Amino acid sequence: MAKSRFYDSRRKLMPSQDKIIEKARGILSKNHKMTEEYIKDNFDKLILEVEKIGYKVYLEEQEIANVELLKRTLTEKYSRLSIKGIEGLQILIEKNFALLDEFFKSLGQSRMSRAGKTFEDNLKWLFKKLNYPFEERAVINGRPDFLIPSVEEYKKNPMSCIIFTAKRTLRERWRQIVTEGTRGLGFFLATIDDTKSYDEIQEMLKHRIYMVVPEPLKKNVVNYKHAPNIISFRVFFRDHLDPAMKRWGKL
Repeated sequence: MAKSRFYDSRRKLMPSQDKIIEKARGILSKNHKMTEEYIKDNFDKLILEVEKIGYKVYLEEQEIANVELLKRTLTEKYSRLSIKGIEGLQILIEKNFALLDEFFKSLGQSRMSRAGKTFEDNLKWLFKKLNYPFEERAVINGRPDFLIPSVEEYKKNPMSCIIFTAKRTLRERWRQIVTEGTRGLGFFLATIDDTKSYDEIQEMLKHRIYMVVPEPLKKNVVNYKHAPNIISFRVFFRDHLDPAMKRWGKL
């Protein structure tokens, strides 16, 4: 879909994605006691909540920007009319109906083009607060978000390490892991994608790929309920990361 003429103007009026994320995290932090223990015990809930807050903040900021953008657009055109008042307003709408139609259609376009990395960024933010040892974006064939515990450990014993990547929607990302040939104890894809088919899940299982999802998805998505390689964040910490930490002598 081609970008609307309003796209760039709206972007200039909107706060940056980083500022929206920062505001959402501030609200989340006020609502919860964000200790390591609390975050770990409630990770599934917190990742969904910060996403929800972030989207609410985004919509609020978008409304402010859109009102200002529409005012600027129509004020300029209204000022050129020789007839004012209600009659002038009617003429303004009639002459600019196509423009108004484009403006309102562009609202949906801007929401669809909203950056999809908020989930990944928020997950990293919460994960870092837990102070687990990891290296970010390490080059080991692929570039996982987290290599746990370190490149040094991976070079000594790759099969003892955990490869952890975050993606809001997986699409074919899990197949890339297979083709990259990265070795590790297990491959963990954190996501809120609820669309994976039974066959895809079984294929992931063959390649030791786990999907880590918020607990409500694990419980409520039909294909996920009984899949052994689809786990919640709570289970990831309890059954995979914490036992590995003991083996590495870091817990």
